[in-house]
Amino acid sequence: MTEVLIDIKNVNRIYRDDAGHKIYALRNVNLQILRGEIISFIGPSGCGKTTLLRLLAGLDKPQSGSLSIEGKIIDKPHFERGFIFQQPALFPWNTVEENISAPLKARKIYAENKHKAARYISMMGLAGFEKSYPHELSGGMAQRAAIARALLSEPKVLLLDEPLGALDAFKRSELQNNLIEIWQKTKTTMALVTHDVDEAVYLSSRIAVMTSRPGKISKIINVELGQNRDRNDDGFIALRKEILKELRLASISPQPEYNI
Repeated sequence: MTEVLIDIKNVNRIYRDDAGHKIYALRNVNLQILRGEIISFIGPSGCGKTTLLRLLAGLDKPQSGSLSIEGKIIDKPHFERGFIFQQPALFPWNTVEENISAPLKARKIYAENKHKAARYISMMGLAGFEKSYPHELSGGMAQRAAIARALLSEPKVLLLDEPLGALDAFKRSELQNNLIEIWQKTKTTMALVTHDVDEAVYLSSRIAVMTSRPGKISKIINVELGQNRDRNDDGFIALRKEILKELRLASISPQPEYNI
């Protein structure tokens, strides 16, 4: 039986415009994220994908509904939920090793876990760059360091907010394969926000397609292509077409909802 790790129930996230009107960024979102899966969120710009990820990270709170992990309500950030931003967000004054180890030092458990830093440095292909500073790294290497930093705390879920969006096609493909290798070794649950349909199909166990604002999940698509995926495979191409069709339908929505 597949185990539920995260439970999202009837979540609403509301903002106010300059006139004080309520604008629903997310409306009645319901989803269960399964332990050990990679799930992608894809949808039109402004549909609330990043908002949902921030709620899962505990960086934001819903007006109503709940998000829980292993039955515990998510209401603040915690090391068990690693977050990867669109930009690496490394400390420029710290070396690669110091950046990656920062969460352990903040929790005062660095001494007994120093060996783990070396493990993730190696896993992310950063061996030999431990003493380098962020300005000496390429964009892809900096993002590898950010991923290693998040993994070092051995989170129950890794939340990725378009972490590969700023990379060129070659580096992006390389890091996609890195993420798959990490998942195969650690079985860490991953929730990924992306605009790239191919990326979602290549990486995911399931894909959640979201509607235009107010953001809702219009469809959950299971990806049953095995582990060694080929972008030119008939099954891959058929699934890409299905998702593109669903995205077109998801984009046809009423004007943004305003409630006074």
